[in-house]
Amino acid sequence: MSEIRNKKLSHDEFFKLREEVLKQWPTGKDVDLEEAFKYHASIPEEKVFSKKLAKAKAEGRTLIQPRAGVPLIERHIELLQFLEKEGEADLLPSTIDSYTRQNRYQEAEDGIEESKKSNKSMLNGFPAVNHGVAGCRRVTEAVGVPVQVRHGTPDARLLTEITYAGGFTSYEGGGISYNLPYAKNVPMERTIIDWQYVDRLTGIYEEAGIRINREPYGPLTGTLVPPFVSHSVAIIEAILAAEQGVRDVTVGYGQCGNLVQDVAALETLEDLTNEYLKRLGYEDVQVTTVLHQWMGGFPQDEAKSFSVISWGSVVAALSKATKVIVKTPHEAIGIPTKEANAEGLRCTKQIISMLDDQSLDPQSLAVEREIISAETRAILDKCFELGEGDMALGSIRGVEAGVIDIPFAPCRYNAGKMLPARDNDGAVRVFSMGNIPFSQELKDFHKAKIEERAKAEGRKASFQMVIDDVYAISKGRLVGRPR
Repeated sequence: MSEIRNKKLSHDEFFKLREEVLKQWPTGKDVDLEEAFKYHASIPEEKVFSKKLAKAKAEGRTLIQPRAGVPLIERHIELLQFLEKEGEADLLPSTIDSYTRQNRYQEAEDGIEESKKSNKSMLNGFPAVNHGVAGCRRVTEAVGVPVQVRHGTPDARLLTEITYAGGFTSYEGGGISYNLPYAKNVPMERTIIDWQYVDRLTGIYEEAGIRINREPYGPLTGTLVPPFVSHSVAIIEAILAAEQGVRDVTVGYGQCGNLVQDVAALETLEDLTNEYLKRLGYEDVQVTTVLHQWMGGFPQDEAKSFSVISWGSVVAALSKATKVIVKTPHEAIGIPTKEANAEGLRCTKQIISMLDDQSLDPQSLAVEREIISAETRAILDKCFELGEGDMALGSIRGVEAGVIDIPFAPCRYNAGKMLPARDNDGAVRVFSMGNIPFSQELKDFHKAKIEERAKAEGRKASFQMVIDDVYAISKGRLVGRPR
């Protein structure tokens, strides 16, 4: 652990690692950096993620983006073209399959062959490593908008190499956000090192004049994650990326459900990210924001699901998020049809257009912004302290100490002592503090908010509240109140 530092990998360190990375699967041999730089230089401006985000941010517009990925190239292209045309998507994804996420490329290859034989999707995403550089370019060239890689991979190094060379201009994930919520037994030290490689590769493209957008995964475990938790992870990953040369970062937040808290969270997320980047000397990083619509359980009824989607769209519009990741009315059923995906996109676009010139009560927002900012600074500053000024080390020690504690995460390295619950207004607060390093004033604030709800419901504050809140939205409510 003593060797891990938030320090840019040297040319020799990176290229020595790279020799082994490219050998992980035969398609790695087709990656040629100099040729990839020339290829990216030929990509039209309207298909470059960073440029489209910068334009939207300058104009105060919110772009819409779905989730989508199937195993066969032709079907994947057909799906993305449908979402671009029928869904009116501004940005497109390629969601990667689970085998690739676990570096099980032979099983991904088997899934491709089974999909061809059965004429059905036998993988839950697009196996980009197996399709290689040429396959990825077929995808990115087939649509008229920028395409992002979305996955969930603790060791994403080969995937990054192939998809960057394949013409993707944005890449999601990070050493914390793609470990604790996704993996069970991967040590933090391992993913911090592996994602330094990803970010250094992004920096090398930047040095060649090719700007690739990087996006820490905002929602984490997706359900009842308090803003300060996801903010802290996003900002740490932005800091680690900036050190390796990344100059375009989109920080994300998963909708919690209370309108004031959600809008305040998006607004503070951008401000705090800029604050910490500049404090550390990273002055030239473009920061944009993404809202993920509700990531918890959805109602079975499609009409009710559209209400949940619309509510997320309201948050995106009022917070002026640079983009929003859109859900579908089939979330409670499983993998959505392309038609349902397009419906969710059109629903979101309509709401954003209707709310374009509206805003929220400034006083309520100011109070919530102050709380979220104080909470997030408490986490980040403690991580700096634990790392003796080094955020790579501080993030690892922060997880060990439970200072970074992601609720409901499966990873055995996550403390799992902090538990969230909603207050009487539906905002997500802390029910069980664990080792979160809040001031006494903040601790008292959270305790008072939970007690206020308990009194209103005529019951004692207990773990049952947490359980009730997890299932509330799928049952048609925001707060899980007793019947």
